[in-house]
Amino acid sequence: MAAGLLAIFLGALGVHNFYLGFKGKAIAQLLISILSFGLLAFVSGIWAFIEGICILCSQPGSKWHKDADGAELQD
Repeated sequence: MAAGLLAIFLGALGVHNFYLGFKGKAIAQLLISILSFGLLAFVSGIWAFIEGICILCSQPGSKWHKDADGAELQD
């Protein structure tokens, strides 16, 4: 639940991916937002919003219901 909400509200900065341990994706989202001076933040925001919905709607066992170490997310 927390990861999905972080994705929806702070996802353009990659906060949810840092939280889940996906450092590469998190750094990419953060750099897109910072290096474009916010002009491409909407791209990162849309990307994160979709990930947030996928995380919130995921079923146990799916790739969206696991962190970077493969541990199941708690609802």
